[in-house]
Amino acid sequence: MLTLLLYIFRHTTKAVHAIIKAKIVMGHTITGAVSGENAACCGAEGFTISGKRTEKYILFTFLFVILFLRDWRIPISFLRSIRLLTGGINMAQHQELKRELKNRHVQLIAIGGTIGTGLFLGAGKAIQLAGPSIILAYLIVGIVLFFVMRALGEMLLSNAGYQSFTDFAVDYIGPWAGYVTGWTYWFCWIMTAMADIIAVGVYVQYWFDIPQWIPAIICLIVLLGLNLLTVKLFGELEFWFAIIKVITILALIIVGVILLVMGFQTHTGTVSVKNLWQYGGLFPNGINGFLLSFQMVIFAFVGVELVGVSAAETANPQKNIPSAINKIPLRILFFYVGALFIILCINPWNQLNAASSPFVKTFSLVGIPIAAGIINFVVLTSAASACNSGLFSTSRILFNLSRHKEAPASLGKLNRNSVPSNALLLSAVVLSMGALLSKLIPDQAFNIVTTISAICFIWVWSIILISHIRYLKKRPDLRKKSIFKTPFAPFINYAVLVFFLLILIIMGIAEETRTALLMTPLWFVLLFVLYGVRRKN
Repeated sequence: MLTLLLYIFRHTTKAVHAIIKAKIVMGHTITGAVSGENAACCGAEGFTISGKRTEKYILFTFLFVILFLRDWRIPISFLRSIRLLTGGINMAQHQELKRELKNRHVQLIAIGGTIGTGLFLGAGKAIQLAGPSIILAYLIVGIVLFFVMRALGEMLLSNAGYQSFTDFAVDYIGPWAGYVTGWTYWFCWIMTAMADIIAVGVYVQYWFDIPQWIPAIICLIVLLGLNLLTVKLFGELEFWFAIIKVITILALIIVGVILLVMGFQTHTGTVSVKNLWQYGGLFPNGINGFLLSFQMVIFAFVGVELVGVSAAETANPQKNIPSAINKIPLRILFFYVGALFIILCINPWNQLNAASSPFVKTFSLVGIPIAAGIINFVVLTSAASACNSGLFSTSRILFNLSRHKEAPASLGKLNRNSVPSNALLLSAVVLSMGALLSKLIPDQAFNIVTTISAICFIWVWSIILISHIRYLKKRPDLRKKSIFKTPFAPFINYAVLVFFLLILIIMGIAEETRTALLMTPLWFVLLFVLYGVRRKN
């Protein structure tokens, strides 16, 4: 029964061997967060892979994906071949997700979901656009998403059978909403994780001169293996990834406060609150610069809804989900506003480079010689954390879609550890293509991927708000009994939807994001066509 698995292993090994032998042409620049935001600490090196065997590897990967999609099921022979890898599939038992995420896991998943490359790396570019007013931009988006999360929390707790936001989207908007939103959420996390898996390879090159795809694939395999074992391991991984992020930001804020009190002198001037307005005021680039920064700020917050995706595997959700959501404003004030406030007090905004991390710059100014290495390790774990979150969320969305007969039935099967192993494997295979993405569109890869991801997340957040509006109208009885009511609803729902519309208009105006904005509707057209075909059949 292992014939197919051995065939896969043999040919994949040959392809990997061929890639190692392929000529690596250095000097190509990976743009966006890779050549820009990461260049200072990681170098601006890219790669080009050539050779017929590489083409064979790409073709083989696509054939592997097709196996999952053909006839809405995986061939039985293949399922049997991977039993040993996935812990075996028990068709009669263990077909429900386990509630193994404890309160500390949920709290740190919420923190990890709101701290990522958007803050550590994207802040430099956002500061160059908005100046000190970037603090206000992060505060506005944070408040907006808090109300989205309150609506999400109220809906999830209104029905114990809800496992994610796609469930109540089906109930209150219609089956099409669940189908489109479920697959869109999977798509935007795949896009985001692709960018992060590419970044992992670049970060490792700071220490080791090896091709980028090697650490990227190794990271993906390790995360996949750990996620296949138990959901508790996912919680543990995110717990420690988040701890690293928290310690870094705590260190920055503590050091910054000490420097402020001392009136410390750097080569850029005195550390002072006056740096916020002495260099052109709070809006040095005018209102246009302030508005253009919102795309990167939105991307910084993607993943905040992960608490909702993990609801089905959260112990005591009636207590833990409200607790995690209600702490979001404090976390935003501390981690985003606090960190950016300290950075801009230490460094005048016009001294920060959009092509480097402001965290590296700040630690370097205070005389920490290994600052670049420390921050490189932090952004490496941040990228790994984002990829880990991507694997988790995409697999659970596929599992939920399968249970609603909107994806192949095989993706709804659990292994003996109550983990959706088939869904995890499919997501991992698609993610592995991220290692080759920079070869296809090296100059626009990161910007296009992150912008499309942000737009798709806006769709998901909007569906949550619209579902909540319909819930308020259709089920006033549940609203009355709710222990976690959304404040100012439904007015706040409409206000946030208008805000999202304005963000999309801004993306259309900005040249860097316009291409991605025009490309994204193609995804939705494809989904609606597939949904129409599915209904006919």
